[in-house]
Amino acid sequence: MAAIPAVTAGEWKSFHRYRSAREVAVSGADGLETAVEDGCAIGLVDAARDARGLEQVRGLLKASGLGLDADVELFATARDASGRLLACLGLAGDVVKCAASAPEVRGEGVTARLMQRILDEASDRGRTHLFAFTRPGNRAILEGLGFHALAVTDDAVLLENTPFGLSSYVAGLARLRRPGRRIGGVVLNANPFTFGHRYLVERAASECDALHVFVVGEDASAFDAATRLRLVRDGIAGLDLGEQVVVHPGSRYIVSRATFPNYFLAREDARASAAAGLDLQLFRTAIAPALGITDRFVGTEPLSPVTAAYNAEMRWWLAEAPLDAPPIAVHEVARLEVDGEAVSASRVRQGLASGDLDAVARLVPGPTLAHLRSLVSPGHRR
Repeated sequence: MAAIPAVTAGEWKSFHRYRSAREVAVSGADGLETAVEDGCAIGLVDAARDARGLEQVRGLLKASGLGLDADVELFATARDASGRLLACLGLAGDVVKCAASAPEVRGEGVTARLMQRILDEASDRGRTHLFAFTRPGNRAILEGLGFHALAVTDDAVLLENTPFGLSSYVAGLARLRRPGRRIGGVVLNANPFTFGHRYLVERAASECDALHVFVVGEDASAFDAATRLRLVRDGIAGLDLGEQVVVHPGSRYIVSRATFPNYFLAREDARASAAAGLDLQLFRTAIAPALGITDRFVGTEPLSPVTAAYNAEMRWWLAEAPLDAPPIAVHEVARLEVDGEAVSASRVRQGLASGDLDAVARLVPGPTLAHLRSLVSPGHRR
């Protein structure tokens, strides 16, 4: 029998799917298993529990010019007989990322073995629809492992592990298409929904035959996705726009800067640009055609340079970039002001944090205010 890899017991986990391995070796006092394939032991590092293993992964990523994203839950790893880490691949929610390998095992099929382990671990957690963000140079590798490219920029590519995910999503959207010559689109984070958001929706609706409002779906904000969606719907209901406005829950095809990986792009501006490019390509080439969207509305951004840069990216990708989809007119709507300052969700959160509900009440519609008051009521635990 080949030597059992010298790894920590905490790294090995039940490995029942890998019976095609050349050998299966049992290691550790707890009897957990790992597989040894062609001299490589395929195992797991639990990012929350295995500090030593995580530090080794960090070192391999650094040697490959990559960083370690804090949201990775686990890594599939490959080690040689001495226990030296040869390759790793991470899973964070439904995103596969943080892949790295030592030069001597590149092209040897190790990544395919790690991907299979990640797919199985994700399936055990009920996650069968996975995405991957990586450098464009790695696109062919992931496509060879069953992923399909959705959007590409100079710095990043977004892929998913099914050829039917995006097409199924847009088919569902198409059933919500509304008649009209001018169809608008608005994307909101609404963290939380304010008078400023409502003003943008009202202005956009007044200029369109129908308006589609998308609420960013990731739970990477102060208020969870379900709460934000409910407050948007309740806040818009007061405008009496009827079926002219359709509010859509967020999807993985609305790419959020908050959840875009950091590991392969070190600079914040590069990450923001890549995330914007992927998001806006998907909007123009898939989402907008499904709904017949001709116009996109966005608030001006006097406060945040990152959001201002996104608005500039929006004009390029939606209206000017040479994509195989009709251009979309982009309209920047001047922000609503209260007390001489632009209304923003960050102002609301600041007021809530300081307990100044009188200031908050001037910035948000009734449903949002009622929810915020419930957060600071006696006995409420945030």
